[in-house]
This record gives sequence, C-alpha cells and structure tokens, in this order.
Amino acid sequence: MTMRLRIRHETLGVIFDLVYLVLMTNILLVLACLPLVAGLLATDPARSWPLLALVAPLCAPGVCAAFAVLAAFTADHSTPVVATFVRAWRASARRALALGAITTAALVVLAVDARAAWGHPIGAAAIPVLLVAMTLLVATALLVAVVLAERPTVRLRDAGRVCLYLAVRRWYLTVLSLAVLAMLQTLLASHPAIALGLAAAPLLYVVWANSRFTLNAAFGLAPGLAQQS
Repeated sequence: MTMRLRIRHETLGVIFDLVYLVLMTNILLVLACLPLVAGLLATDPARSWPLLALVAPLCAPGVCAAFAVLAAFTADHSTPVVATFVRAWRASARRALALGAITTAALVVLAVDARAAWGHPIGAAAIPVLLVAMTLLVATALLVAVVLAERPTVRLRDAGRVCLYLAVRRWYLTVLSLAVLAMLQTLLASHPAIALGLAAAPLLYVVWANSRFTLNAAFGLAPGLAQQS
C-alpha cells in the first residue's frame, strides 16, 4: 500500500510539473510575442501585414527561450521555468532578433515577388521556385532557433549554413516540423485562446524534439556550431 501511494504521489507530481510547464511556457511566450499577438487578434492580418512583419522579429528571442525551457525540462524536470526562460531570452536576444529580422525581410520580399508574378506567364516558373525558397527559409530559421536555444553565442552565418544543409538532407523531419507549425497557425487563427493557452508549448515541444534530433550529429561534428564568444 505504501509503495502504491508513493507511485501515485510521484505520478501526480509529474503531471503537475507538466501542466505547470505548459501553462507557464505559454504565458511567457505570449508576453514575449505580445506585439505580434495583439496585432493578430486586434487587426485584419490581410490588411495589417506590414505592421505584423515589422513586429514579428520580436518573437524570435521568445521562441528560442521556449525551446531552451523545453530542452532543460527534458533533461531535468526540476528546472525552474521562469528563470530558464528569462536567462535564455537574454542570452539569445541579439542574435535571435537578427535571425527574426533577416527571416522576416526575406519572406516579405519572396512573398511580394510571388504576388507580383501571380497571373503572369512567368508565374508558372517563378512561383514554385519562390515557394520552395520560402519553405527552406522557414525550415532553416527554425533549426537555427533551436541551435540558439542551446548555444546562444553561435555565429548566425555558420549556424545557417549547417541548418540549411540539414533541413534539406533530412527533409522528412523538416516536413514534420513545418506541418506541426502549420497546425499551430491554423489553431491560432480559429481558436486563439486554445492555441495560446494550451497548445503552443506541446506543439513547440514536438518541433523542438524533431529539430533537436535533426541537429544531433551537427552539434558534435560541425565546427560552425561551436560556441563563439
């Protein structure tokens, strides 16, 4: 009976830790992405996309910090969520903001080019190429964010080169991560409270775990992913 109660107590403790992790990570992520979240909920994205594109890079440090929390919790369930998030946000802020700005600017340029080519003869050849470029850009940025969560001082150029190669080489894992992100985006558009309050952390965990598996070999073998001062 004592052993049974002890097992139940440990199980309840694990469940409580998981619930706390999900809720607190979601709250911190919303706070870190507040300008973008407010813009998405209060405006029509089809009309306010220039403003949304302007504030989107501010979310990058929050995403890196969320990945850092998920990584730390996977290694040690006693990890303090808030302290880990804040520490990772501060450590990765400069490079993560640069990553977000570069990615957002490139996506805007590619999207504008695709829109301009739509309905023209050149569109049949140009649009598929632009869509592939946008997909690779998002996939590479996602992997770089996972790298920054663990090694916030890495050089973006080095990380980007390695992550682009791995995103293409392990395309099946890339497709899975992008599918999960698309699921989160769809849920955010239809049920924002559920997406931001409950689903964000679990779905991001799937993305982080998948991306971390993609990067396993690179962390040990790629000199470009070594810590930089």
